[in-house]
Amino acid sequence: MSSTAIHLPYADLVTLLERVFVNNAVSAHNARILAENCARCERDGSLSHGIFRMAGYVSSLKSGWVDGQVVPEVEDVGPAFVRVDAKGGFTQPAFFAARPLLIEKVKANGVAVLAIRRSHHFSALWPDVEPFAEEGLVALSVVNSMACVVPHGGKKAVFGTNPVAFASPRAGAAPFVFDQASSAIAHGDVQIAARAGHDLKPGMGVDREGQPTNDPNAILDGGALVPFGGHKGNSIALMVEILSAALTGGYFSGEFDWSGHKGAQTPFTGQFFVVIDPARGGNDIFAERVAGICDLVLESGQERLPGDRRHATRAKAEKDGIPLAAELHARLLAMATD
Repeated sequence: MSSTAIHLPYADLVTLLERVFVNNAVSAHNARILAENCARCERDGSLSHGIFRMAGYVSSLKSGWVDGQVVPEVEDVGPAFVRVDAKGGFTQPAFFAARPLLIEKVKANGVAVLAIRRSHHFSALWPDVEPFAEEGLVALSVVNSMACVVPHGGKKAVFGTNPVAFASPRAGAAPFVFDQASSAIAHGDVQIAARAGHDLKPGMGVDREGQPTNDPNAILDGGALVPFGGHKGNSIALMVEILSAALTGGYFSGEFDWSGHKGAQTPFTGQFFVVIDPARGGNDIFAERVAGICDLVLESGQERLPGDRRHATRAKAEKDGIPLAAELHARLLAMATD
């Protein structure tokens, strides 16, 4: 971090990012949703999905690849099924448009699913599911992305990083939340490593010849990531493609063509949610049980649970502000006015 770092309150960062989006042809309504999402990632230390992504957002918008003005179409297609056509816009506005109906169906039926298609998701997944757990619900979501992961034993990228996110209430503590790619490392982390000029750990990816490499530039230049855990991560990546694209009516990670939009960076795919009311499980102490198993994991010697570091970073940011290098702040101001 630069020695000339500044610290912005969360609300100020949201306002600045909102200005960037509006200045790049995003409606005020959609801009607010996207700005909140990006600021939350930055605040909580998910730096590969926070402000780091803003240049990609702007590039995609300027290329005409994504529609920042579109109003998504929400479809009620069953007692426990909601479908949304994002119409080539960003996923988050489509998600928020459908969320009230989704919650209504969960409360009525105990479970509901949401299928979003023709959408651009360019952020972390945990901001999508964590609020459900804060409301006492259990949520699981998957999303596919652009083809940058070679199947186990394969020679051509087919899958996206295809993350899975899960959130559950936990008594006496913040919700238990994890968000992890089915690839060995997130694509954004590879980009960050390339910019910083350092190698990756072994086993993260292959070069354009299919040979293992620790060089992030070789992975980005015609190479690919690999699934985590070999064939086991491969199965999860394939499941994500099926749920996010085949089921929703979206595109597979390697199916969309952005070659006519120079500067396009946001994947044009789909997202799937399942949300559950744990009170329907017949267990009146669900959150306490979740806390109990989490405590057992920590007592076994594991130092922390997924999300613990994020909450610590959030608390510090709420107290001291969100740290930004002065030059990064200046770039954001330029994006908001150019």
